[in-house]
Amino acid sequence: MSRMDRGTSSNNETYLEVKALAKIKKVVITAYGDESVLAVVEAELPAPAAEEVQLVVEYTIVSGSDVNMRRGTYPLQKKPPLTPGYSVVGTVLVNGNGCSKFRIGDRVACLSKYEGQAERINLPEKYLVPVPEGVDGGEAVTLVLDWVTAYEMLYRSAKVKPGQKIFVHGLSGGVGGALLRLGIVMGVEVYGTASTKKHEELRALGVVPFDYRNKDWIGAMQGVGGVDAVFDALGYESFDESYSILKKGGVLVGYGQNLPAWTGGPERNPVPMILKLFARNLEFWTGKRATFFGVMRGSKYFSADLATLFDWLKEGKISVPIKARFGLDEIQQAHREYAASAGMGSIVIEVARP
Repeated sequence: MSRMDRGTSSNNETYLEVKALAKIKKVVITAYGDESVLAVVEAELPAPAAEEVQLVVEYTIVSGSDVNMRRGTYPLQKKPPLTPGYSVVGTVLVNGNGCSKFRIGDRVACLSKYEGQAERINLPEKYLVPVPEGVDGGEAVTLVLDWVTAYEMLYRSAKVKPGQKIFVHGLSGGVGGALLRLGIVMGVEVYGTASTKKHEELRALGVVPFDYRNKDWIGAMQGVGGVDAVFDALGYESFDESYSILKKGGVLVGYGQNLPAWTGGPERNPVPMILKLFARNLEFWTGKRATFFGVMRGSKYFSADLATLFDWLKEGKISVPIKARFGLDEIQQAHREYAASAGMGSIVIEVARP
């Protein structure tokens, strides 16, 4: 491991100054493919650059984005070899030059996108969000990507109000599950698609599920007068179907192009799809609108919205289902569990439990 010396930061808090590269273990996607392309390797991590903080990673997750990166279907992604890990919760180990916001040992979270599935990570200080005491780190890390995405689509893109109806494609997925739970907290009626194996569990939550393998949901939703918002991660042709079940004044929120990955079809350029989605807004006489959402850690809302979700978790206002927990060395098994689609909830990777 690297040699470290004691020093003093600008706010007079003790910090550790790394004088050499640190040896760490991390996950690497060695090539595009199935779970077998995942490897855990030893690598060297440099000291944090100016304005960066080095964290000891405690928890990360296996998200749909990580899986799509492994398959090579994530938009504009890096080419392998690469280390995935879209979100992390960890403790501050080293403050880089110019960093004074956090003390050594503070627990923080970050939307990392890459490099999260590792024992340590260097991240810009400005994107770190404090994790409140008393919050389980494994539950907290699930909020960083999927739940912030759901929260911001509901509250900021669709501006859903109590008593309205929403439709969610993929109710049992990471973002879909967050949408339904936050929707219930908001007091909206939730409809959506899912595997029939999940229907009983979904009905117990107060949701009206439809089989994703057929289109019965289109007629059913039109039969109740339409919905106020649809959240669609499929893209392409699915956007037309989703738009058809909106009531006047409703909004279609697209946030992915997962249909080719789910059906095994060829990948397509997402730009025409997004342009087609926004072109719906030219039909102003319908009273409907369409938008595309992508979560951004640098947005003016992200840190505050994640902090709100942390508070809700601590207060018990929301509960976060976790399907399984694995160690870093079990990354292939974790991806297989994700593909198995058994049960609902997130898959957490426990890198270094505190």
